[in-house]
Amino acid sequence: MSKPRRLGTIAAAAISVLMLAACGGSGGTGGTTSGASGGKVDGTGKTLNVLMSVTAQYPQEQQAWFKEMSAKFKAETGADIQWETFASANDEMTRIQTSVVSGQGPDVYGLGTTFTPTAYSTGAFVKLGDNEWNQLGGKDKFVPAALGISGPDEGNQIGIPFVSRPFVMAYNTELLAAGGIEKPATTWDEFTEHAKKLTTGDQYGVAVAYKDNFDPWKYIWGMSIQAGNPIIDGSKVRLDDPITKKAYETYFGWVTKDKVVDPSSVGWANPQALAAFAAGKAAYFPMTSPLSIPALDASAVKGKYKYALMPTVPPGETSNPSGAKPATSILSGDNLVVADYSKQKDLAFAFVKMITEKDVQLNYFKVFGQLPANQAAATELASNEVIAPALESGAKSVATPFSGAWGDVQLSLTNVVVQSIPDLSSGAVSESNLSQRLKDEQTKSQTALDRAKK
Repeated sequence: MSKPRRLGTIAAAAISVLMLAACGGSGGTGGTTSGASGGKVDGTGKTLNVLMSVTAQYPQEQQAWFKEMSAKFKAETGADIQWETFASANDEMTRIQTSVVSGQGPDVYGLGTTFTPTAYSTGAFVKLGDNEWNQLGGKDKFVPAALGISGPDEGNQIGIPFVSRPFVMAYNTELLAAGGIEKPATTWDEFTEHAKKLTTGDQYGVAVAYKDNFDPWKYIWGMSIQAGNPIIDGSKVRLDDPITKKAYETYFGWVTKDKVVDPSSVGWANPQALAAFAAGKAAYFPMTSPLSIPALDASAVKGKYKYALMPTVPPGETSNPSGAKPATSILSGDNLVVADYSKQKDLAFAFVKMITEKDVQLNYFKVFGQLPANQAAATELASNEVIAPALESGAKSVATPFSGAWGDVQLSLTNVVVQSIPDLSSGAVSESNLSQRLKDEQTKSQTALDRAKK
């Protein structure tokens, strides 16, 4: 059994235990914290455990931010912070499962928004009632759209928006102009044709990271929903749908058939694709966000790049089919959740309040390029022309299904890519191999959905 498949099996088994554990938990009632005014919390002598994703593009900056926030939190509450990180979606899933099953671990989790449904389904994180929102400074403090994947509805929310990360594509203005291309592509077919035209010598049309831990499934989901397949359709998973198969064929085809990406990109993670674009070696860099601004402004393409919406018309089409959604991006970003097993929830909410304040959020954008979830901070950035396409993409984003099975389905979408890496390296993914992988992951995903609905 390959490593990804073994991890998937472990994840499926653990989820079953996790769901049982949740049945006896005390989560889901809201109002589980004592403070209501957002006043000072005394944490003298205490240590808060916080889990966040690794910011792979800016590791030194992230360590500096951890240090800065620790000092600020110490000054405000007297408490220390023990930081922990995860580096992949599999790691993220495993940390949720093991902590919830054991009833110990981080007090605060920083999760990718698409993992919020999975976290919600466990019943192991604090539901946000009036008491909790007051401790955070009020619900109005946050960008309304960022609350779109905090829970299944307004009365049942666990996710506190931390940052918004709507995806766009960066393009090299000089390379497109030299190629006689007046404006960025708006359909995936046009995107591929542009890429072919802009590939010459060691310059490629597109910079993509096939081995990234987070990016690949987003292309497949985006092209699928643009063509009318939401992947989870009621009680059915449609991962092996012809629409989704075509999405994989298009994505894989950029390296195997169209030859518009650097062959080395089969082994790249996102920072390496970003580096290729920053070096002027690629015309398009899709599935990025303002997170790339600090790196690009320090690179050879400073002043030579812009952002645009990614194509919203699926491969093989000139418009969206009836019932399809022209999604520009998933509703992306990070949510913060507080563990229900935490014995220091007030301290946890004091920490979340601190890092969602306007000044902290504006500084976080300046350092990391991530858009604020704080309403006042976001308003202050609204006139920034560079990030305007990202703000537009955020408004046109579509949330992934709010299902407890989504985490497993998302990993299955990624697993198809992971299992295809050797084929991509050899230059071709056969129809039979792709079909079998889709069939296998379809079965695993349907099992996860059936379990989530019990």
